[in-house]
Amino acid sequence: MRAITRVYELVCNTAMVERAAHPYDDTTVIDARAPRSTQGVIGIGALLAVTVGPWWLLALLGAQLAVGLTLGRRFCLPCLAYFELVQPRFGEGPLEDARPARFANAIGLVFLTAASIAFLAGWQAAGTLLGALVAALALLAATTGFCAGCEAYKLGYLLRGRRFESCPLPPRPAPSARSL
Repeated sequence: MRAITRVYELVCNTAMVERAAHPYDDTTVIDARAPRSTQGVIGIGALLAVTVGPWWLLALLGAQLAVGLTLGRRFCLPCLAYFELVQPRFGEGPLEDARPARFANAIGLVFLTAASIAFLAGWQAAGTLLGALVAALALLAATTGFCAGCEAYKLGYLLRGRRFESCPLPPRPAPSARSL
């Protein structure tokens, strides 16, 4: 995959960006902007589904979250777009523990699945309410950085009498002469 990334950088004439963490292999950490971009995609998609779009768009968004959670970031379309198109151009953002973001995605998957089942069962009001909740929380996280699912993950630690400690983050690489 690194060879493909290098060929992409050469062909697209993008600057070689040094990363402290590999986006697909270092799964304990994540660029803090990646979950926000994914939440933006999920939020806009869910908002479209409950306002003007077909309800099955919620199921499609849930399936995308399921694929990303089970198979990894390499198969998550919003993640691919961020790591292959945005990050090479703007550089890596601050790194953070990936566990809270994964938990938030799992909660989003549960709510999107429940909304899809509600629509299938003919309960439009329940499906719309669940889809709107996903849209509101995902757009809140994308625009402000406040992730309700991430905070719920950390609260779970406190309720079990433990303190949430972030996994060790890799050191940031020193700026190269090319980037100065």
